[in-house]
Amino acid sequence: MRVLVTGAAGFIGSHVVESLIARGHDPVGFDLLDGSDVRDAGAVASALPGVDAVCHQAAMVGLGKGFGDAARYVSHNDLGTAVLLAAMAEAGVRRLVLAGSMVVYGEGSYACEWHGTVRPGPRAVSDLDAGRFEPRCPRCGEELTPGLVGEDAPVDPRNVYATTKLAQEHLAAAWARSTGGSAVSLRYHNVYGPGMPRDTPYAGVASFFRSALARGEAPRVFEDGGQRRDFVHVRDVAAANVAVLEAEPREGASTAYNTGSGEPHTVGEMARALALAYGGPEPVVTGEYRLGDVRHITADSSRLRAELGWKPEVGFTEGMREFATAKLRGE
Repeated sequence: MRVLVTGAAGFIGSHVVESLIARGHDPVGFDLLDGSDVRDAGAVASALPGVDAVCHQAAMVGLGKGFGDAARYVSHNDLGTAVLLAAMAEAGVRRLVLAGSMVVYGEGSYACEWHGTVRPGPRAVSDLDAGRFEPRCPRCGEELTPGLVGEDAPVDPRNVYATTKLAQEHLAAAWARSTGGSAVSLRYHNVYGPGMPRDTPYAGVASFFRSALARGEAPRVFEDGGQRRDFVHVRDVAAANVAVLEAEPREGASTAYNTGSGEPHTVGEMARALALAYGGPEPVVTGEYRLGDVRHITADSSRLRAELGWKPEVGFTEGMREFATAKLRGE
């Protein structure tokens, strides 16, 4: 299969390319770093002849520095996706795998002892300032128990990046209905691994911690370190992309799959595991917070396993041990 991979020179995209080659496919790289921009209709059109499918990894990622980044996020993520899909429609390319994100859910799933499943709203600044980080039941104010989010849960993007990732999914769904194509969004969890970018405002928390350790500094853990996340290795994410491409397409349909390790860990646990593997120093819990961050978000990835036979191969301890000494992008 000949596959156009946008963002092929990036962190996840480069691993997708390697996985495609290992499975005997023919990836075609397309990346802004190489002068190829998905917002350039002519460049996209010239890359599509002979292509069987597109694996769309190109995106501006992370929370950014503030709302001032909104136009750049929309331009790179949503305009870029629209240009790509329009070119695919014109060229007759009918298979798309989209790099989605679990951020579209907002806060994760919560249960109240008295009111069952509830959806808490954004946390109040006054609570965060006071160190009250756990969301409370919006009906009775009692403590909640976090759980796993399924793909059918309502979406509730809480920041600009999350909003653009959801818009990408809607654009892909409209394209699939219009063309009879197959669109699959893999809603990635917290992806980490070799080649992760370092020292940028858009990098993930694992990269921040790893970069601090490399400087001989203690990783700085926000809030109280109890935020639950699913840290999934980049090779497993790349394998999920290949699994979708090798599966029978659903014509005229758009599908979303949660893509995580299935093993929730707290941010504090991750920082300690990484520091231990690196050889210190120990993490420092700061109590700081970022507006727009959610407290807990871990999703159920069983649908991807059941329907496509994919399963993660890199365990948390093994992955952190490797990541502690892996080369990062920019080193």
